[in-house]
Amino acid sequence: MELIKEDEGLEPVSPTGQYFNSKVMSVSILVICESEIPMDDSLVMSSIIDVFLPINPRFSSIMVMGKKGARKWKKVEVNVENHVHVPSFSSPKGSSSPFENDSFLKSYISQIAMQPFPQGQPLWEIHIIKCPTSEAQGTLIFKLHHALGDGYSLVGALLSCLPRADDPSLPITFPSVNNFSSANKDDRNIGLRKVVSRCFLPLVNTVRDFGWSVLKSTCVEDDLSSIRHGSEHFQPFLVSTVTFSLDRIKEIKSRLRVTVNDVIVGVVFLATRLYMHRTRGKSNLGTNSTALVLLNTRNLRDYKSVSDMVRPNSKSPWGNNFAFLHVPIPKVKPSDSQFSDPVKFVHKAHEVIKRKRSSLGVVLTGKLLEIMKKCRNAEAVAKHISRTLRNSSMVISNVMGPMEKLSLANHPVKGMYYTVVGTPESLRITIFSYAGNLRVAVGAEKGFIDSELYTRLLLDAFDAILDDACRKQQ
Repeated sequence: MELIKEDEGLEPVSPTGQYFNSKVMSVSILVICESEIPMDDSLVMSSIIDVFLPINPRFSSIMVMGKKGARKWKKVEVNVENHVHVPSFSSPKGSSSPFENDSFLKSYISQIAMQPFPQGQPLWEIHIIKCPTSEAQGTLIFKLHHALGDGYSLVGALLSCLPRADDPSLPITFPSVNNFSSANKDDRNIGLRKVVSRCFLPLVNTVRDFGWSVLKSTCVEDDLSSIRHGSEHFQPFLVSTVTFSLDRIKEIKSRLRVTVNDVIVGVVFLATRLYMHRTRGKSNLGTNSTALVLLNTRNLRDYKSVSDMVRPNSKSPWGNNFAFLHVPIPKVKPSDSQFSDPVKFVHKAHEVIKRKRSSLGVVLTGKLLEIMKKCRNAEAVAKHISRTLRNSSMVISNVMGPMEKLSLANHPVKGMYYTVVGTPESLRITIFSYAGNLRVAVGAEKGFIDSELYTRLLLDAFDAILDDACRKQQ
């Protein structure tokens, strides 16, 4: 990292940006856009120069070390050609089929995930895949370092580059996520017991959640299992995806009187236990396994423009504004290896996430990281975060996308998904809604987790929960 003597006027790197670009870990986000037509790299290059780069100064800045070891963003001249890569896929027989290209694309994503960013360049890359796959005629991959911002910031920036495919003059709209539950339905007849409970329980939950978070980040590890390898460093991985109808998810949500996120997490939890049972039998049904569920601390319902995000005192600030919720994966009794109560996984997710949202454990954990940074340094905090990830079994991240199909440099976007790379856990689940569908990407450690089997079990878990929810309402 470049050392500079004069750093007056340079924007400081956020604490989280420093943690995610440290000696311990370097975390990036890969956003994959699937095109309905073949890719024209000249149009993409033009869009990068005219639309992408001007969005935010960080896309034209490098991270430097200023006075007293403080990291700052320094603006530099950008040579776009150094950031854009156009690989070609081919089989030993010559030209490859779309299904062969599926395998090549997976390997390529794994390859670029392992490669560090070149020194002295802004922390982003774009990869243009002209070869057709079974999903698209062409693919565009954005690799964006997490130090630039979180999923909300970076996806919001990309969406500002992508107008609606049907009518670019119309605004993009987002799904209405209604946090409806029966527990909040009737507040008119609240007795003294409920008043005391609502005042006292958040305090108890705060103490419990903060204490458990500290333990999970220091000395309490999940059991080793078929989804937790226990590696200290980021390992090569493969990404598989599966698509669900947002309307079908909302049907489950309405029947169970929970939230959309509760349904998603419940499906992932059931699929995870199904996978553990399929790979290692009944011995894995009762393991102590925890998921880190990412929570957007902005608590907003849709995206704001980049100009709104970078404005001082913005309610939706640019940067990294999220926290981890430690959510235990429900156990299954060995006698219930047939998984007779699928909706239990949704109700458990709803119960735990609702309780953790009502506590201040996340706030206290954030304060603890601030104290650690002041008393020690950013590298110490990065080690703490890495250990938190390593001690858990999986990470679940969910980003809301647009209801309409978009266009990228005059290329209609058929589908989109993303994944996070550079963290030590063996299994990461990332969820993105787009054009009425929910795309779930499974990032699984290569050679340890069968991502294809896991995605099939996600479909089985979804069907089981939908059938169970419909049957219990009859």
